[in-house]
Amino acid sequence: MATKIEERTFDDAVQWLRDNGFDLIEAPGTQGRVFLRKYNVSAAIQKNGEDGVKIFAYPGYLISGEISKLINRGYQQVLKTSKTEVAATADHLKALQQFSEELKEALGIPSLYNESLGTVSEAYQYDRIVDRDKPATQRAKRPWEQVKAAVAGKKTRA
Repeated sequence: MATKIEERTFDDAVQWLRDNGFDLIEAPGTQGRVFLRKYNVSAAIQKNGEDGVKIFAYPGYLISGEISKLINRGYQQVLKTSKTEVAATADHLKALQQFSEELKEALGIPSLYNESLGTVSEAYQYDRIVDRDKPATQRAKRPWEQVKAAVAGKKTRA
């Protein structure tokens, strides 16, 4: 059975976050935007209209002071920043999950079943489907296709 979730105002959300152990930093040069931090995960929220609140920067694990983006590569989840990529560990994913659930509660956003089961990536990049929508002649050669071409190109002496 669905339950009604109470949407919070910006001020109520900020107060809830402070009361529940989040570190809040006012964004320099902007009015009504706040950066949040807890569990070494960070996000940003901002005022939406008169009293509303919305997420400005989605939650990401902090790596060298920069909010990373979680990318699912099919075989491994990766935390990516503008400078580096780090393989996501169970501790990283647990921190992201906990932070996201608490942030949803603070903002009055519904917690969806599939998101509550585990960490959800912002992007999914599977290596075998890259360029799959292009015609076969315009696709990059896959490693196994390059090996076949190299073997076929070699001439053997008899």
